[in-house]
Amino acid sequence: MLGLDVCEFGSQLLELMWLSACYKDIMADKELETPGPEEVEHDSNYVAPAKKSISEILEMDDDDESLKKYKQALLGALPTTDADVPNVQVVRLTLVCKEAPEIITMDLTEDLEALKKKSFVLKEGVEYKIKIHFKVNKEIVSGLKYIQTTSRQLFKDTSKYMVGSYGPRVEEYEFLTPTEEAPKGMMVRGTYNIHSRFSDDDQHDHLVWGWKLHIKKEWKD
Repeated sequence: MLGLDVCEFGSQLLELMWLSACYKDIMADKELETPGPEEVEHDSNYVAPAKKSISEILEMDDDDESLKKYKQALLGALPTTDADVPNVQVVRLTLVCKEAPEIITMDLTEDLEALKKKSFVLKEGVEYKIKIHFKVNKEIVSGLKYIQTTSRQLFKDTSKYMVGSYGPRVEEYEFLTPTEEAPKGMMVRGTYNIHSRFSDDDQHDHLVWGWKLHIKKEWKD
């Protein structure tokens, strides 16, 4: 795929090269879909390779100096080795709306209990997107996804978005959902409770938090 012969080095380096070269700036904008039976192909002889850490990948073929430098160039500087810092940090969520009179954003590094009590306002009928800023600090993480459940009285809806797989780097990553339209009309105005979850393929929740969204007739009324 990248025009390089990496068979001898193994599947783990191939995965690393793919992540470093291709996933760096990708932000998927479609909902997570479960493939139907006709879309899934099974290979009974396939055995998934064991996962390796970044340090293990760097140490493979350690006697090959040129290959070692190449791997380090692909990875770049790692953000941190502090054991207390999680591999994935969800930094903030922003409602991106051109019509909004001010930036609508929440800091997810602060008190999440206090955030539950705060209400963010959207004017009915406006178009908006959800932008999530996050960091990957230590190891490659695969299958990141954002899941959001919105509820109000008898109404309940869950949206799932595939974020993708990413390698560690100093800079934050950004994920942007497709454009959505806020509900419109007297019957849908009011406060919605939202439960958000940022997880991965291993069903590990990197962050779970709650917040409120208030749909109003006007931005300020």
